[in-house]
Amino acid sequence: MPITTSLATLLEISHPVLLAPMDVIAGSRLVAAVSRAGGFGILGGGYGERIWLQQETAKLASLSVPFGIGFITWSLAKQPELLDIALAAKPSAIMLSFGDPAPFAARIKSADARLICQVQDEAMARQALDAGADILIAQGTEAGGHGASRTTVDLVPGIVDLAAGVPVAAAGGIADGRGLAAMMMLGASGVLLGTRFYASVEADGAEEAKRRICAANSGSTLRGIIFDLSRNNVWPAPFTGRCLVNDHARRWIGREVELMQNVAAVAAEYAAAKDAGNFDVAAVIAGEAVGLIHDIPPAAEIVERIAAEAEQLLAGRRNSIAPVARI
Repeated sequence: MPITTSLATLLEISHPVLLAPMDVIAGSRLVAAVSRAGGFGILGGGYGERIWLQQETAKLASLSVPFGIGFITWSLAKQPELLDIALAAKPSAIMLSFGDPAPFAARIKSADARLICQVQDEAMARQALDAGADILIAQGTEAGGHGASRTTVDLVPGIVDLAAGVPVAAAGGIADGRGLAAMMMLGASGVLLGTRFYASVEADGAEEAKRRICAANSGSTLRGIIFDLSRNNVWPAPFTGRCLVNDHARRWIGREVELMQNVAAVAAEYAAAKDAGNFDVAAVIAGEAVGLIHDIPPAAEIVERIAAEAEQLLAGRRNSIAPVARI
């Protein structure tokens, strides 16, 4: 049975499971698969690649179920016209992360789209609510990619209390029905998942990256600035990046200053490795939930599995979840 929450009702979806708008990874194919399964797919607008955005939104034109489009807010501010391309696709929502949403809120609202804001502390949540956010994503440090330092279990109830009825979805360290059920016990109305959907059939990531996510153990990720320094793209404070630990990360852990002093050479090495698909150097962006991920199923199966597990746990009909065999 569907899990009815204020988030699911607002977005008109069957299951309160949202796809994180992972840059490059969350393309139109993955968005469509998640949304058709009753979740909410969010296209990864990321830093704002115009041609890619035009191509992917065009593929979503015939999608008859709700979907969203997400951007890195501080990067969108450099190309604000990209929001018009996104809104032309008639998304149900626009998700903004890492920056002040206020400059874009009115345009989003006037297009009859919901405003989803990802936040990492109470100050960011107040800023988002002041801008008119319809939904907040409380992102804990366990999340893959960029984030801050607060844990999901600490952050979610604080944001729920502050939101005063505005639906909150939890993000960070969640990969199965136990995570959804646990976050609902903390007051969240749903979850937003990245890493779990990265390891899916429809994700646009490299197959080797997906394999490494499935093979990783809990504790095999690292949050820091090595990834950003290595690609010469340092983010504003307080945001750092979480990725799988690889040979490149081990080489530079504790030597970040030296890396900065040699950034030109390191960046060239890193770019070459990325182009070659060498993930001993290039990063696989993933969160701490990797220890719970052991297969690469279709995205629809992920949505249905998480929803069914959570519903059974919340109803008291299930005490545990059978582990998935490693591939």
